[in-house]
Amino acid sequence: MNRQPVLKGGRLLLRPLVAEDWQALFAAASDPLIWELHPAQDRWQEPVFRAFFADALAGGGAMVVIDRLTGKIIGSSRWQGYDPADGGSVEIGWTFLARSHWGGAFNPELKHLMLAHALQAVERVVFRVGETNWRSRRAMGKIGGRLTDELDVTLLAGREVVHVVYEITRESYVKGPLAG
Repeated sequence: MNRQPVLKGGRLLLRPLVAEDWQALFAAASDPLIWELHPAQDRWQEPVFRAFFADALAGGGAMVVIDRLTGKIIGSSRWQGYDPADGGSVEIGWTFLARSHWGGAFNPELKHLMLAHALQAVERVVFRVGETNWRSRRAMGKIGGRLTDELDVTLLAGREVVHVVYEITRESYVKGPLAG
């Protein structure tokens, strides 16, 4: 699976993250309200976001989200954990959008572009969402994510964080709300 494509939608352009995107992406991420329900509530702070940005670059699957109307970077997302075994799976996550682009069609278009690309190569896309991140959990329902019985517990800044796991399969996507 190509985790560094260029994907173009009606409102959005997704392209691979590069080091030169630092300033524009941090500007989009520096709003504390973006992170208030997220397990990493301090990600709006520069040192914390620098670590997030460096990890995104190193992982090779990070994409910046650009508003095609303005040409501005408004967020990012990434593919992680690509596993080609048994039909294949990949995770879509680490997604955020500037609050100016919340609600409406931006997140669904972002997820549609990423899902349509991924599901050409894999049978299953997973999303790990902080257990109490109700905003993201509602968004998962809107794009057809099915809550699984999987839980993922990780350490974040020395504390345990529980993530619930949603999935969208190739079959459910063809029938789901984002199907094109």
